[in-house]
Amino acid sequence: MTDTAPLARRKPRLNPVLARYLLAFDTPKGQIGLGLVVLLSALALLAPVLFPGGYDLQSRDSLLPVSWAHPFGTDELGRDIFVRSLYGLRTDLALAAAAVPLSMVIGTFLGLSGALSPRLGTLVQRALDIIVGFPGLILAICVVLVIGTGWTALLVAIVIGGLPGFGRLARATFLSQQHQEYVVAARTLGVSKWRIMVRHILPNAVDPIIVQGAIFVVAAVFTEAALSIVGLGLQPPEPSLGILLNVGMRYITMAPFYILGPTLILVLLALAFSLLADALNSKVNRK
Repeated sequence: MTDTAPLARRKPRLNPVLARYLLAFDTPKGQIGLGLVVLLSALALLAPVLFPGGYDLQSRDSLLPVSWAHPFGTDELGRDIFVRSLYGLRTDLALAAAAVPLSMVIGTFLGLSGALSPRLGTLVQRALDIIVGFPGLILAICVVLVIGTGWTALLVAIVIGGLPGFGRLARATFLSQQHQEYVVAARTLGVSKWRIMVRHILPNAVDPIIVQGAIFVVAAVFTEAALSIVGLGLQPPEPSLGILLNVGMRYITMAPFYILGPTLILVLLALAFSLLADALNSKVNRK
């Protein structure tokens, strides 16, 4: 007997690739990580709506301790540290959202350049090895000293710092796939090197690259914080978590609560993306 059930009653099948990624959110780590990311992102995006007075609203109540009115206390100018932390989180997430995908795309295609030319691939890897030779913070400081402090310098520093990680993962995928039968068959049929790279090798590099991207978000946020702490990142009065920690360290003996709020948000942000990366790694990358 043929199946006469209406097509509308049949459950739509998810794309296999999408279904694999959704498996990561069936785990406790994935659910907790996703929940924290959604919560922190919502607070950052809605900060101007929740606190329309802005992050620079001053008062006479300076260096107040933690209270219901001021969950993170107030700073030396009477500004609410909780409000400034949310605006700082907004700044950091915007920076990571711009720098991390850019670093992923550039690093991936640099790593796959060996599919176009073996000499080019070797030259690119030597250049990435040079970048790896610099500690992350030292490399970022060098970039800032060349370009100058500000958003652009942080963006460039984060992008450059992420290139070796993404490039090496893509390179490893290329080396493992270049002798596979379907790649050899494509070469035999005269398929162009660019098409082989994009259609046959790149899809196999996507999973580890996405996992690495989730991990690198944490590194991007900490890069901003580290540079701002030493005065080479964003500059006041623009808020960022690093700037709050930089200023708070000056009052650590008078008001030790000053740095607790920004530190808590940094820890939660790092925990969220670390849990997401671990969940993706266990359900996607290892398969």
